[in-house]
Amino acid sequence: MKITNYELRITQIWRFAAFLLAAHCFLFTASAQNGGTQQNLTGKAGTFAITNARIVTVSGATIENGTIVIQNGKIAAVGANVSVPANAERIDGKGLSVFPGMIDAATNLGLAEISGGVPASVDVAETGMMNANAKAFTAVNPHSSHVNVTRVNGITTVMSMPVGGSIAGQATVINLNGSTQAEMAVVPNFGLVINFPRISTFGGFGGGFGAPQIDFSEAVKRRDTQLDGLKKYFKDTENYARTHEAYAKDKTLPYPETDIKMEAMIPYMRGERPIIFTAERERDIRGVVKFVEEMKIKGIIVGGQEAWKVADGLKKNNIAVIYTNIYNLPVRDDDAYDFLFEAPSKMQQAGVKFAVSTGNDGAEVRDLPYHAGLAGAYGLSKEDALRSVTLYPAQILGIADRLGSLETGKMANVVVADGDMLDPRTNIKYLFINGRLLPLTSRHTELYDAFKDRK
Repeated sequence: MKITNYELRITQIWRFAAFLLAAHCFLFTASAQNGGTQQNLTGKAGTFAITNARIVTVSGATIENGTIVIQNGKIAAVGANVSVPANAERIDGKGLSVFPGMIDAATNLGLAEISGGVPASVDVAETGMMNANAKAFTAVNPHSSHVNVTRVNGITTVMSMPVGGSIAGQATVINLNGSTQAEMAVVPNFGLVINFPRISTFGGFGGGFGAPQIDFSEAVKRRDTQLDGLKKYFKDTENYARTHEAYAKDKTLPYPETDIKMEAMIPYMRGERPIIFTAERERDIRGVVKFVEEMKIKGIIVGGQEAWKVADGLKKNNIAVIYTNIYNLPVRDDDAYDFLFEAPSKMQQAGVKFAVSTGNDGAEVRDLPYHAGLAGAYGLSKEDALRSVTLYPAQILGIADRLGSLETGKMANVVVADGDMLDPRTNIKYLFINGRLLPLTSRHTELYDAFKDRK
């Protein structure tokens, strides 16, 4: 039977598709057997004793020559005169320093793998404007390559948060180790993320650079309209909660419909859990302060370029700032080059609770120590620069009883390094998360090993 050119072309296309599928399966298998396996290495548990080391407790005095014992996932003992259990695996810390694991309190880590070209690997936002029911915890990918790349640089815990819409969803606090979300969990559902309405004079479709500017008064009007809508949603949630409570007490009342979005809003609307507001400029941060006062809720600012200018309002309402702008350029043309570098020190001088964060989606969360290091070079003391990525974020996230410093009874998220942890020249020598000694491998180390000897 004679085959037409059309049929021949179809046959060739199907053969090529089959070849691509086979190649994909081969590469996937090879990745799982080689480079992909390091993503699942969760280390080993046991009893460990790091001896003869310089121990930077963060919350107290530095121990110049001490011992820290790790047992059952926690710090069992720390001090200059600590007895080492007979069954402990000893690590000689001579010439090394021990630190608490660093905490990045504003990331999208685990929610986006390749944000610039593979949409299927990105799960940072839901459609629609009000998505209080969306939980970052359930979307975190424990096997993201960003996990290992980040933790081998001394970052052991992050808050990963959704974006998009007015109410983006609920952020999660996770350790960077575990095969499942449950194994990584520190606080599965920590806080509600709200992108606070801001005054923007960039109009047009989608706004942003290149879009035609709009009149400032019109921008204020648009902001106020969005803010009114947000307040109405809070009021509607309050009415929703009261209706369900009334029905729970009196079943003769009409059965109320269930709204999963409003259901998720209730503990935040009532101030039982914190709300994370994204805001940068002074006027917008003042708007957040006013909103927190009016709604009687718990607030945290993420961003905070000009938060130090609103110090009184932030302190009055106990609003902390997770600062994400160390690597950003100044906003205004006449701002000094170090305008954003100095902001953490200005917040500290003003008495505002703060932490330093990368604000990154995963790939560059590993740079957290260098963000803090820059803040330390522009006003913060060396000690407070370290606290800004350890104890301070732990306090803001409500986990300071478990993480953020080296104290007996706390979770053993411990980093052993050959120098100052905020110095780019420092190398991490040992890493513990939840008491497990982890291999210092990542996609970066594997690529380095694969290509270092090629000529």
